[in-house]
Amino acid sequence: MISDDAVARAAALVARADALVFAAGAGMGVDSGLPDFRGNEGFWRAYPPYAALGLDFADLANPAWFRRDPGFAWGFYGHRQALSRRTVPHEGFARLLDAAARAHAFVFTSNVDGQFQRAGFSEDAIVECHGSLHHLQCLDGCGQPIFPATHADVDVDPESFRARGPLPSCPSCGGLARPNVLMFGDRGWDDARTDAQRDRLARFLAGRRGALVVVECGAGVSIPTVRAFSERLASAGAALVRIDPRACEAPVGHVGLPLGARAALCQIFP
Repeated sequence: MISDDAVARAAALVARADALVFAAGAGMGVDSGLPDFRGNEGFWRAYPPYAALGLDFADLANPAWFRRDPGFAWGFYGHRQALSRRTVPHEGFARLLDAAARAHAFVFTSNVDGQFQRAGFSEDAIVECHGSLHHLQCLDGCGQPIFPATHADVDVDPESFRARGPLPSCPSCGGLARPNVLMFGDRGWDDARTDAQRDRLARFLAGRRGALVVVECGAGVSIPTVRAFSERLASAGAALVRIDPRACEAPVGHVGLPLGARAALCQIFP
């Protein structure tokens, strides 16, 4: 049971913050209607054909499919890309954006859906540590820099979740393109864009003054990239507000809220 005191403590922390970092995992997008990939049941509800094949998220998020079966690979990623394009960010994003207008702020997210950009956050204030569905790279690494997926509109069969051609291609060599997303066992991911984002975050953190508060939303424990990032900042002196309905335990002295992202953010940022 959540206490009013915990919410009040979180609200007081962010109200006094001189700088804010918004750290977001998969749970951040659930209230917008995006699928929850934490656990096979949620994944298979969103993608029934893969349940029939016995394939889970980790099986699908594998770069080998782009060489083995490009239509199968782009069926999964093309559907996710289209879904993220039509999804409207929930009210919690707007609350964070308002807070960012009053204090220096930066976003660190493992989500690849571009929801922070859709909500109005500047590209220059976001780290997408696992890449983005809205950017592509050449599968063969021909030297073409990462490029926007603006004109990539993949036709996906709604029954089989297979993509029907033409598939996205590299503008330089004409070969197959893939999402600029870090997948499991991915040695071909081009991290140039994410590295540039990390450099901007490093400058932000080095140049800040005063109290830093990290507001973490929906960051799971199975792939703890975001949680580890938040805890590194907390160990360096930042205050941490951890929001997660399943695993909100925070380090001693910090705040944990067992709520969904939208509900918590609307209370913390009235």
